[in-house]
Formats: sequence, C-alpha cells, structure tokens
Amino acid sequence: MEFTTIDIFVFVAYCILIVSIGLYVSRDKKGHQKNAEDYFLASKSLPWWAIGASLIAANISAEQFIGMSGSGFAIGLAIASYEWMAAITLLLVGKFFLPIFIEKKLYTIPQFVEERYSTNLKTILAVFWIGLFVFVNLTSVLFLGAKALDTIIGAGDGSTMIYAIIGLAFIAAAYSLYGGLSAVAWTDVIQVILLVVGGLITTIAALNAVTPEGGVLNGLSHIYDVADEKFHMILSKDNPEFMNLPGIAVLIGGMWVANLYYWGFNQYIIQRTLAAKSLQEAQKGIAFAAFLKLIIPLIVVIPGIIAFVMYTQPEGTAAIPGAIDAFTKTDGSVNYDKAYPWLIGVFVSPGFKGLVVAALAAAIVSSLASMLNSTATIFTMDIYRPYFNPNASDKSTVNMGRIAAGLALIIACFVAPLLGNIPQAFQYIQEYTGLVSPGILAVFLLGLFWRKATNKGAIAGVLSSIVIALILKNPALDMPFIDQMFYTLLITMVIIAGVSLTTSKSDLDPKGIEVTNKTFKTDQIFNVSAYAILIVCAVLYAIFW
Repeated sequence: MEFTTIDIFVFVAYCILIVSIGLYVSRDKKGHQKNAEDYFLASKSLPWWAIGASLIAANISAEQFIGMSGSGFAIGLAIASYEWMAAITLLLVGKFFLPIFIEKKLYTIPQFVEERYSTNLKTILAVFWIGLFVFVNLTSVLFLGAKALDTIIGAGDGSTMIYAIIGLAFIAAAYSLYGGLSAVAWTDVIQVILLVVGGLITTIAALNAVTPEGGVLNGLSHIYDVADEKFHMILSKDNPEFMNLPGIAVLIGGMWVANLYYWGFNQYIIQRTLAAKSLQEAQKGIAFAAFLKLIIPLIVVIPGIIAFVMYTQPEGTAAIPGAIDAFTKTDGSVNYDKAYPWLIGVFVSPGFKGLVVAALAAAIVSSLASMLNSTATIFTMDIYRPYFNPNASDKSTVNMGRIAAGLALIIACFVAPLLGNIPQAFQYIQEYTGLVSPGILAVFLLGLFWRKATNKGAIAGVLSSIVIALILKNPALDMPFIDQMFYTLLITMVIIAGVSLTTSKSDLDPKGIEVTNKTFKTDQIFNVSAYAILIVCAVLYAIFW
C-alpha cells in the first residue's frame, strides 16, 4: 500500500487547489463586506449545475465511500436502494417542498418551523440539529475518513488516525470558515468531478484485477456470475441481511422516511437549493443531482461486491495474496468497511492512487465544509440572533458564524477518535438517525400539507416519536429498523392529528400554509428530467429485482 512521491504530489496539489479556489471565490470584491446572505446563502446566486454538484458533494462522503462499500461487501446491490430511491426523493423535494421553502425566503429549516408552528419548537429542533451535526455527522465523517486514509496512506493500524482527522479538519476549515456557502458550493463543483472520476478509477482497476485474464467486462461478468446473491435489490426473508433491508418494505416503507427526512429537511443538504438564483434554477439543480445519484452505486457499491469476491475466492477468481487476512479482524469477524480503502491500496497504480485518495478526501472535505456552514447558519440565525443579539450587524453575525463552526469542528475532532470500530458504519448511522427522523418528518409533512396541524400537536408528536421509536426498537419485537421508522412515522402523524383536532379552537390553524395547483407547477425541463429518471429507476429495479 505504498504511497509514492508522485501520489503525495498529486494529493498535495489537490489540497492547494481546493483551498485556493475556495478563498478566491469567497474574496470580498471591491471592498464589499460579506453580509449574512452572502455568507450563508452565497448571495442567492447559484446556477443549477453548481447546485446539483454541490448537493452530491455534500452527500457523498466517507459514509458512502467507506460505509456503503462495506455494506456492498456484506449485503450487495440492495444497499443501492438508498441511492436510487434518493433520485426519486429529490424529484419530490424539488416539486413539492422547494416552492414553499423558497417562497418563504428561508435561511434555515428551523425558520420554517417558527413560521408554521412556534419559536419554542424551532429552538428545540435547532438545538437538536446542532447536536446531531457536531456529535453524529461531523464526528462520523471525520472518523471514517481518517480510518480510510490510515488504511491507504498509513500502516492501517490506527497510528495515523489522529493526524488524518486534524488534516481533514484543517482543509475543510481553511476555506469554509472564511468563505461561507459560496466557497463551499463552488469548490464542490471541482470536488464532485474528482470524486466521480476517482471512484470510477477504483472500480475499473478492481474489475480489471478480479480475474486472471483481466479486463473490465470480464471482471464485471465474473462477479455477476459468482456473486449472484449480491445482485438482488429486494432481499428475501431467509437472507441474513433482511433485518437491515426488509424486502419489499424498502420500496413502500421506511426507506422513504430516511430519504425524505435527509433530502427534504436536512439543513446542510437543502441549504444550497435555498441559495439558487430562482425556484426554476433550484429545481433544475435538484434534477441534475438526481441524475448523478443514479451512477453513485457504480462507484461505491460495486467495489464492495468486488472485494467480497476477492475475499471469498470463488472458482475463476484471481488469487490475491493477503485478501483474506486483510478483512479478518483479530476476533475472527469480517471488517466490511475496509473494502474500499483496501482496493485503492492494492490495485490502483502510483499517480492514480494519489488522485483517488484526493477524490476520497474531496468527498470527506466537501461534506465537512457543508456541515460546518450549516451548523454556523442554524446557530447564528436561530439561536444567536434571536436570543443573544437581536440587533446584530451583518459583520458580527458572520463572525459569530465562523466562531460557531470553528468550535463545532474542534469538538468533533476530540470526539471522533472515541467512536471506535463500527461494523457496517453506513447501516449504523442510518439506524440511529432513524430514532429521531420519523418524528421530525411527521411534523414537517403535516405542517406543509395539512392546515389543521397545530403547534401543540407538533410538540406532542415530536416528543412522543422518540419514545415510540425506542419501544419499537425492543429486541423482543425483532423488527427491522426500516420498519420501525415507518411505523413510528405513521403513529406520530396520528398523534399530531389527534392532538391538533382536539385542542384547536378553529377549523384551520392560523399558521397553516395555503397551497394551490399553481404552487407545484414545474417547467418542461424538470418534467422531462423527472420522467427520464423514473423510467431508469424502474428499469434498474426490474433488472436487479
């Protein structure tokens, strides 16, 4: 897994390029001092292609490259449902959520909660999201990213983990703290090109090496033949991974909870659409991101399946020295999340290895930068300004945002090494985020589309949802966590509706949102894109059912 001089040169060149571009695009022009809109919403000037690229760059991180590849090793292509169903989810967000968010000129998702429900509920959710960003999102990305770099560049024994954590944090901070969303979004355009190219290089190199004869098509045919069980999107009940992806319920159940929550109401994702030039530009960006989502499994899931084939060594597979030892932990269990970094270390040639590691770093750094900017946005706009300095100038608001993001990153750097080894990190993150996402999703869905939902109902729903989720998580019920999420959402919506109907003094809540058919009208470009994406998804599921 030697990292050569040319690899180091390529990687360092990437770091310098990204930081330089970030600082250049975020510079103050002609003495113009950044105001809050400049810093947190990139002056509302982002075009569709920057929005689409930035959405994917913010989304794809170590969680996907490392975690989803690990799940590809353990489960197979079924884990790609998170990606392909996300493409459909993005279309729903673009058509039904964005028109309302952009019309209300939001900076943050908690601001919507305040306008629709109350300041108290907004503050509760703002504090919750900051905690989630700092202690779950930032720390898991730093930990998984550092784990990957330790495997590829270091000795793989954890000795370079702390240096990798500090290095990744420094690169993200170097441009995102100063430049805000503008620096994050424009560098994301470079980052997403790099992560797609780097991901394809890894996939191609591994496919070329999986058979003695070589060749990408030979490799693809071979893994499909010998690992047929890994190419089914819908798992049967006798599959040991059914508890993670419970068959047809993935398509009609809890996967929608995870996707709608993440893509529709996650600040560090939705923020770049709020920074669009117009609603139509935001919707085009959403459609572009959905197209990119369709190819992500090729660069994050297929490598995991290739690693599985190399590990199990079925007939016709090239003998790979050390493949079994590489994935076997000291206790005899399988280290799934080592799949992607191991493939890079063994099969990607010098020079290209530096490029691929740069791509991996790009995925990690872009996500870190997005999370930092969103943490700063929520803290300043939903906590600092309302409670500590209502008359804050734009300068003090931006400076406080930088301080908040810096502190969040420092805390995450201290917490990340404590995460330890997590089997199937991607599944782990999904499962524990799923304790809170159903309740929040219920609050938003009813707030958007049911005018009778009240503040009392929303608070009762969001608090009871955690209790419901914990009850359904009881091992005695033996219920897949995706099903737990789905049932939690349904029960929470019933609670919100019940409390709203029994406590409201009027038929419609005064803060209810009035929508018409005109609200959700989309242009021809978005409509054609949506139909094309839906057809591709239908074909993929038909082929790999």
